[in-house]
Amino acid sequence: MKVPTQDSRTADLPQWVQGRDGVTVLLLRVQPGARRTAVIGPYGARLKIALHAPPVDGKANDELLRFLCARLALRANQVRVLSGLASRDKTVAVGGADPPEALAGRLLAGTPPGRAAG
Repeated sequence: MKVPTQDSRTADLPQWVQGRDGVTVLLLRVQPGARRTAVIGPYGARLKIALHAPPVDGKANDELLRFLCARLALRANQVRVLSGLASRDKTVAVGGADPPEALAGRLLAGTPPGRAAG
């Protein structure tokens, strides 16, 4: 078994965040039909997100993508569901120049970077 090496340049990422070939992959567990859309917190090896939208006709998936775009300050074409369209367990790809640790921090903190009000 090969043990990954770490040095001072390697950040510890939560289990639910993975960096793959310039893309950040998020492992999520969603709870559709909630009172409000919000990050709940770690759920095993995934991050749990409550979604206000019902799990009907792709509404929960649409709500998840809208929420992630708003929370991470990304355009719609930078976020897509890789797997789990009909499941509560979803794998989401996030493109862009930001490193995985920055995206994870923004997702948990809920504050998009440098967005001017307006």
